[in-house]
Amino acid sequence: MDLTALYQTLHQRRRPEDVAELLLPLLQDHLTPREKNTLAKAATGSLRRSFWQFSSMSEEFAPPVGADKQARKAAELLEYSLPSSSEVAALDFADPEQVTGLLRELNPRLAKTTGRHNYQSDRLDRAAREKAGLGELSRRRYNKQFRALRHLEKKLERLTAASHQRELHMTSKSGFAHELPYDEFATDIFSAAFIAYLTARSNLRSEFTIGGQQRAYDEVADMLFRRCRNGQQPSMLRRLLIGEPKVPPPSTTNWWAIAQVYPEQKVLKQLTDEQKGRLLGRWAAFLQELAGYLQKIWAVNTFRRDTMIVKRGDDSSTWNIAAGAWNKARDNWINLLYSLGMEEILDDKCPGKVLRLMAADVVYWHQQAGGMLDPNTIVWAALPLPWEVLQDTVSCTRATVKNACRRAELDPAKSGWLAPRVHGIVAFRPTPELVHGVSVSSPYLAQLLRQHKVFSGKKTGA
Repeated sequence: MDLTALYQTLHQRRRPEDVAELLLPLLQDHLTPREKNTLAKAATGSLRRSFWQFSSMSEEFAPPVGADKQARKAAELLEYSLPSSSEVAALDFADPEQVTGLLRELNPRLAKTTGRHNYQSDRLDRAAREKAGLGELSRRRYNKQFRALRHLEKKLERLTAASHQRELHMTSKSGFAHELPYDEFATDIFSAAFIAYLTARSNLRSEFTIGGQQRAYDEVADMLFRRCRNGQQPSMLRRLLIGEPKVPPPSTTNWWAIAQVYPEQKVLKQLTDEQKGRLLGRWAAFLQELAGYLQKIWAVNTFRRDTMIVKRGDDSSTWNIAAGAWNKARDNWINLLYSLGMEEILDDKCPGKVLRLMAADVVYWHQQAGGMLDPNTIVWAALPLPWEVLQDTVSCTRATVKNACRRAELDPAKSGWLAPRVHGIVAFRPTPELVHGVSVSSPYLAQLLRQHKVFSGKKTGA
């Protein structure tokens, strides 16, 4: 069965309703009437069935602006012929690897070292150009070519940073789902259906609210998960014709693939210890990478750690994406430690969560509604910085975290600071049309409000 269209949604930000629409024809012969109604309930709100048939919200995670302009200009000035689309697959200068490859070709033509692009110290004088075989180049033309390569390298730095941030954003939402190979994803239809739907639910945008964000695991996801857990069963028609099988068919559920997006205890117990160890190592390595990244962001900002309220000049977007990725990785790392019976590691080293920055208007709204400072903020402010714990510069143990939670009157287990959190099943809720987190009634209105910068915090258009 071709699951290509479903697989593509793992790399996108499709609405759960539209993923449910894709699932209906794939699963309808395998579902009971009740299960089909559950899935159809979600598919009713798909764009194909809606009055507007479009959404103002992008179906992609914001892609980085590519280096096409800089790459082609540099190639032109250095008289380097780029391959045509008929000779190779279309060049993608939004891919840092392709830009890096082009620089490997262009820099030697100017006797330039990659990464060395200072105008004063890295340009060659006349004698050095002649020695490098560039004597025929005039000073003006050499400077022009050097400048083009410098622009390309600077663009590569920005492109690499933006690509990395996009990867972090996707991981913060749906774990390693977007890194699943197609062959792994497509081994079992119900595993693929659950992964695709839960990924779409996990990728929902945050809403401007004090009531909490939507939980990913809803009644549709639970129905699909139960089918994964129970294995492939005959269709209703086949059961009517041949009766219930005396011996249930063997399960073909791909628990390893499911664990990439949903590493909960009920999934992890289906894995071998070797698989759990591989996944634990992957999340541990990701935490190490994030530790250095968070430290760099922290160093160039002056966040108010006691409140985590955004103030002018704070890079809240970069911080919140990294914080979300850290918390996702930490949750999954702790889940795996408990599944492997290795939770005693937390007795010696227990890095805490990283809190996101909150908009001042949301905090004010929360206070006006009678709310208090989130106790998680109190715990975060009391604990050592998580990256310092991973780097062994400070100590933070299970007891340290437990004491901080108790002082903040917070349950350390149920709040996810020290143990795997248990999430219940929520009812399916249609995806709202959002403009900077604010729900509006239609995509047409959303498009209009976005064009006029309403809810953006910027000066609105006329």
